[in-house]
Amino acid sequence: MAEPKPRTFEFEATYDGTARATAKGETVDVPEAWMPEHLVLAAVLDCSLTSLRYHARREGIEVEGSGEASGTVTRRDEDGRFAFVDIECRFDIALTPPPADLDGLLHRAERDCFVGASLTAKPRYDWKVR
Repeated sequence: MAEPKPRTFEFEATYDGTARATAKGETVDVPEAWMPEHLVLAAVLDCSLTSLRYHARREGIEVEGSGEASGTVTRRDEDGRFAFVDIECRFDIALTPPPADLDGLLHRAERDCFVGASLTAKPRYDWKVR
């Protein structure tokens, strides 16, 4: 029997160099003060919350919350290239009803955030659960 092919997700975006980005036919203005590093941090936050909502929904749990992230970019010791060397994500969330296995739910949310999993510097997560 042949191995099933893994699911594949493909994405496209355009950026015109003047703070306008387009994806899925929708154009957004990226604030001029934002650097690409801010977009990476925002992507980790959004992906982590999306992952949490996915796993919580499978258990009949509603999620409300937000997050903030900080990161450090410097030269890496191993190759001398500038890169994120530290990323910390902090979340303030409410789960209704409370999960039977909170640690397991949060672990799955962190593990299945593909943006965080794609980074060399693995994010550290701090979840404040109300």
